[in-house]
Amino acid sequence: MSATLYQQIQQFYDASSGLWEQIWGEHMHHGYYGADGSQKKDRRQAQIDLIEEILNWAGVRTAENILDVGCGIGGSSLYLADKFNAKATGITLSPVQAARATERAQEAGLSARSQFQVANAQAMPFADNSFDLVWSLESGEHMPDKTLFMQECYRVLKPGGTLIMVTWCHRATDEAPLTADEQKHLQDIYRVYCLPYVISLPEYAGIARQLTLNNIRTADWSQAVAPFWNVVIDSAFTPQAIFGLLQAGWTTIQGALSLGLMRRGYQRGLIRFGLLCGNK
Repeated sequence: MSATLYQQIQQFYDASSGLWEQIWGEHMHHGYYGADGSQKKDRRQAQIDLIEEILNWAGVRTAENILDVGCGIGGSSLYLADKFNAKATGITLSPVQAARATERAQEAGLSARSQFQVANAQAMPFADNSFDLVWSLESGEHMPDKTLFMQECYRVLKPGGTLIMVTWCHRATDEAPLTADEQKHLQDIYRVYCLPYVISLPEYAGIARQLTLNNIRTADWSQAVAPFWNVVIDSAFTPQAIFGLLQAGWTTIQGALSLGLMRRGYQRGLIRFGLLCGNK
C-alpha cells in the first residue's frame, strides 16, 4: 500500500471515527432496508440487519476464529464474537480506531476473545490458514491492489473456511464502458473518501476464481442499501453533528459535504454494493 494513501486513510479515520460513533454508533457501514430498499427502520437496526442478512446469504451458521479486515471501531468484530461465542481479530490502518475498538471490547466484556491492531490488509501479520471466517465489510474499496488484497484474505483463511467480502463497486462494464462523466463522478468520490479506485463485481469474481476459491457466489444489494445515504445526509446536518464536524477538521467536513456524491452514484446506477463469498 503506498505510503501516501496509507497516511490519507489513517488520517481520515483517525479524524472522523469519533464523530461517526457519537452520531451513529459502532457500526461504520451501510444499513439494510429490505431487498427493494423500501423498509423503514431505525438506522442502527438497519446496520445490524445488514450483518445478519450477509451471514444468512453466505450460509454462515458458526465460526470459531474470525478476522475482520478493516474493522473500524470493532462493530462487526464484537458483534460476530458475541453471536458465535468466537475469537475475533480486527485490523485497521487507524491507531485511533484500534484503540477505541479495544476499549469497546473491554466495555462489552469481550477482551479475552478479541484483539485489535494496526495492520496493512495487503501484508497481514498472520500465519497461513489462521481463520475460519474472513470478513471484509466495506474495506475492499480502499485497497490499491485488489488482487493482492484477496490473495491475502485467501492465504490466512483455513481450508474449508469462508471468505465474505462486501464492497463498493462500480457498475459492470461488459455492455458499455464507463463514460467520461461516470469516470469524473468516481474520481470525485475517490478524492473525498481516500479510495485508489473501485472495480466491478464481475471483476472481483474473476479474481476469486483465480484464487481457486470454491462455491463462489456474488450478489448486488445496491437497491437494499441505497436509502442509507439519505439517512446519513439527514443526520449530518443536526446541531450536534455540525458542532462535531467543526471539531473533526476539514477532511471530515469535506466528507460530509460530499455525501450527495454517493447518493447520486446509487441513483444513476454507477455505484453498486457488491457481495462475494466462497470457501477455501
